[in-house]
Amino acid sequence: MSQSDVVSQTFRALVESADRKFGRVRDLPLHGNRSQNHHSFHKVFKAYMRLWKYQQENRTKLVESGLNRWEIGEIASRIGQLYFNQYMRTSEARFIVEAYVFYEAILSRRYFEGVKVKDLGVRFKELRFYARFLLVSLIFNRTDMLNLLVDRFTHLVDDCKTNFRETNFREWKLVVQEIVRFMKADKAFTNIRPLRYCAMFDSHPTSLPYVARFHAKKVLKFKDAILTSYHRNEVKFAEITLDTYRMMQCLEWEPTGSFYPKRPVVFNDHSGASIDHSGASGVIDMNFAADLTDPTLPPNPRKSVLYRPSVTHLIAVIATICEELPPESIMLIYLSASGKAGISNVSQLENSGGSKKSSNNNVLSRISRKQNSSTPEYHINGTKESSDYYENYLWFGPRGNGGPNNLYPGDIIPFTRRPLFLIIDSDDSHAFKAERGETAALFLSPLRPAFKDQSSADTTQNGSQFTFFLTAPLQAFCQMVGFTSSDSDSDFYSDAEKIISTSFSEWEVILCTSTSLDLVWAQVLSDPFLRRLILRFIFCRCVLSLFCPPEDSEQYLPVCIPHLPVSVSPKSELVQSSVRRLANHLGVAEYFKCLT
Repeated sequence: MSQSDVVSQTFRALVESADRKFGRVRDLPLHGNRSQNHHSFHKVFKAYMRLWKYQQENRTKLVESGLNRWEIGEIASRIGQLYFNQYMRTSEARFIVEAYVFYEAILSRRYFEGVKVKDLGVRFKELRFYARFLLVSLIFNRTDMLNLLVDRFTHLVDDCKTNFRETNFREWKLVVQEIVRFMKADKAFTNIRPLRYCAMFDSHPTSLPYVARFHAKKVLKFKDAILTSYHRNEVKFAEITLDTYRMMQCLEWEPTGSFYPKRPVVFNDHSGASIDHSGASGVIDMNFAADLTDPTLPPNPRKSVLYRPSVTHLIAVIATICEELPPESIMLIYLSASGKAGISNVSQLENSGGSKKSSNNNVLSRISRKQNSSTPEYHINGTKESSDYYENYLWFGPRGNGGPNNLYPGDIIPFTRRPLFLIIDSDDSHAFKAERGETAALFLSPLRPAFKDQSSADTTQNGSQFTFFLTAPLQAFCQMVGFTSSDSDSDFYSDAEKIISTSFSEWEVILCTSTSLDLVWAQVLSDPFLRRLILRFIFCRCVLSLFCPPEDSEQYLPVCIPHLPVSVSPKSELVQSSVRRLANHLGVAEYFKCLT
């Protein structure tokens, strides 16, 4: 047996060993068992690094033995997939960076394109590579790369349909449609500012000393979050919906300006550039990942993103994470789903037999109500009797209206034994006013969205308005009043962001110096992510209270439990003045009562 044969056999054995380990890690649950997951990841990562190093050291002999370029691309793709899966388990930024580095190298070195392959199996590998790279670029917020990948991916699917006419590529066409729809829904105002926590926008020098000095009797650390949404026909890509994507981004750190360098995306298929594709090059600049990582930032809170979970699976994940939650920590649960009847948008409400009612100032969309409203009747103290914990619910199910698909307020009560920050975004969110047990922090969305332009009210096209306010308040404000990014330049929006930033700084001082701030809020105020959510809630509530007619206030206003101080209520002159400044700056003050 020649030396080349020995090298080839060793290489194949390493491939098989790594793939077996990869299969075991891929099938592990994404949630819980941190130590076990870390150990398993380390083993499979070590196997692939050994394989990668071996092919680099023996590349010439492997090429002589018939190694194809796409085989190197498949190994790199597996490593990228491994990193991405670990990112989804841990939310550690370095893993999404490493995944991006490997996928970008595959694309730039054209591992799947070096030879015109007519093998259907290889084409499917290439299609899967593009789909995975699209998801990584989306989460990594690489807009230029996304645009390039969508164009490449679309052409690849069309080429596969032409060359493999007997094969059905309908599923891949749906993938193309999904990403195009997602990017269309998320493209407005994308250049204003990142959704992630950014020191430039979210750390306010004026109020920083007050935040630094603030100390409650008990301080909780934000460690874990569960994010899920379940609506009919909602905007999504792969297993990431638009609402959960926005929340994911909102709960991560944005590196400082010197990081995430905007390397130009230049991969011209027809430029004639002298790129050597004759050999199976396996060199990837793994040091580039260090250039994309900001070592000054603390770790991201771990996020468990559930795609269309069953109620039993959702409860099981909550229980697992509660069990593993470190002492003196708090868990955030974000639930976006339709209420009682499984109605997910305004157009469905109107088709359900409801009557229309326009606002007095003709600003609000004509949002219909059901003649027999499902809004629960609450007692004077804003709560319900314990027998009502299982009367209203969120709806997690593909069809029908059966009990197994219903998540009741009472289902959450056992988990309030641990500190809980609960965000309910639903047309039946106020049912969770009945939630009892240990006191939890609650944000409950309005029962109805409010827009100047009725077409914007369709959550299946634009996502939830409440979630948008919590994750991108200026963009949500502009969408509500029908103000588009084409209406003005970047400096104009930068000034609008400064108005919001100044307001948030003022409100931070109020919260940090308030003597009436409930302990539930005080114990999380030191956390930058949760504090930012509180400030954005204050903004959202005041905006909607001034935008909506008073007789419909309960339908269109969000609720927080327990109450925040009166000094940051919608009736506060200081809070209203902030909305006034923003509305005047954008030239939309006539849409708000008491502002003109």
